[in-house]
Amino acid sequence: MSVAENLNKIKSTLPAGVRLVAVSKTKPESDIMEAYNAGHRIFGENHAQEMKQKHADLPADIEWNFIGHLQTNKIKYIVDYVKLIHSIDSASLLQAVNKEAAKHGVVVDCLLQFFIATEETKFGMSLDEARQLLESDEFKAMQNIRICGVMGIGSLTDDKDQTNREFAHLKQIFDTLKADYFAANDEFKEISMGMSGDYQLAIAHGSTMVRVGSSIFGQRYYANK
Repeated sequence: MSVAENLNKIKSTLPAGVRLVAVSKTKPESDIMEAYNAGHRIFGENHAQEMKQKHADLPADIEWNFIGHLQTNKIKYIVDYVKLIHSIDSASLLQAVNKEAAKHGVVVDCLLQFFIATEETKFGMSLDEARQLLESDEFKAMQNIRICGVMGIGSLTDDKDQTNREFAHLKQIFDTLKADYFAANDEFKEISMGMSGDYQLAIAHGSTMVRVGSSIFGQRYYANK
């Protein structure tokens, strides 16, 4: 099926209130334009400089989401136009985003990324680390970021019970932070979890944003060397 057909098939499975981030990392701009022409506007990238080039080349009403591990020296490439950063995994990174956003006179929406998987290669903070951040004087002084929710990446596994446990854990983290720090903040509402292979499980656990790439654009092609 075409990109547009795949996109519409995925969208038809999403309940009201769940948004689709079409993960376009490594994909050509022509693929993104096919999804765009089918009416989609939210795209996710994980390399800052690649996203910067696509932002420059493609329509201005695209909502660019940064979903990968963000290095502090790459913030400058995205901060003035990014719609949402999903991957704030440390206090120092949030401080760096706030500092760069202040230079541009913008407020950047961010999600706190939590470590919920079994693989040590995954990034993310713990609930205790998030508490330390949210209770710190440094966080309270930040004027150029807005925390809108949480993000997590489940383990790469076929064990649905494990995936369910991990997604339930992230939902529990969201509920705890909402109750303890954001009860009066309507902007704290997003749970970004679920990808091509597990997004339906994620929705069952309260996901409000699913990040789907291969089911829309196909697998990345690696040329033989």
